[in-house]
Amino acid sequence: MTAGCFVKHFETPERATAAVRHHTWIAEHASPLRQPAVTAVGSTSVTFERVEGRPARPEDMPLLAELLGNAHGAAWTSDLRSVSLNTPHHFQDGTTFSDYLGPREAALQRRLEQGYLPDKVALHAMLTLLEKTAEGPTAFYKDSNPRNFLIAKTGAVCTIDTDDLTLAPLAYDLAKLITTLIATYGPLPEGAISEALTAYNRAAACHDVRLGTTGRERLDDFVALHAVLTAPYAGRNGYRHGWMPGHHRPRGSA
Repeated sequence: MTAGCFVKHFETPERATAAVRHHTWIAEHASPLRQPAVTAVGSTSVTFERVEGRPARPEDMPLLAELLGNAHGAAWTSDLRSVSLNTPHHFQDGTTFSDYLGPREAALQRRLEQGYLPDKVALHAMLTLLEKTAEGPTAFYKDSNPRNFLIAKTGAVCTIDTDDLTLAPLAYDLAKLITTLIATYGPLPEGAISEALTAYNRAAACHDVRLGTTGRERLDDFVALHAVLTAPYAGRNGYRHGWMPGHHRPRGSA
């Protein structure tokens, strides 16, 4: 699966250091996610082994949902059991995960300013939805879009871009995968989302039965949040399939 290396550059030394710490944290606490090995660290760069594979497609969703459920269950069991969703968490090794609410409240405010929400009433509705979802066991968010999974011909999955992690509820990252698969490939087959949620819950419950209880309504709430949060990327990064429910075209757009 590998050949050569890939160098990722960061704006500051602090961002590069955080990337390595987050990579190390995933390897220790969320080992179901296979990552490219770090081969060198510079002041503002990190070198990874190069991994060959294709981006995720809709038919991969059950496999990836199971993978995420296993990773979130493992992380909760080993390190996140007592962590609050709504307080930035500082780990003993210096790793910091942003809280769930703060960064997303700020992002939703920016969506109003950018024109992706039509008015303050819509912003209030999204902030209320965000607060509603800020409960339950703590997992992590790693931006599970299709390009951040590389799938080899053998079926092996490698997870990339794990350098910017935040705290998040269980299944929040699964919802990001669903949202971005739709934006990339169009509507999913009937029953695909329910099948993915079942796979996710089953995998998470293997670590603790309390982790396998995410319902469809809660998942749909996460999807609605992601639809607004990812709205600025429509037409970019492979997101070419229109405006999903929850999106509003920005002022001045065609």
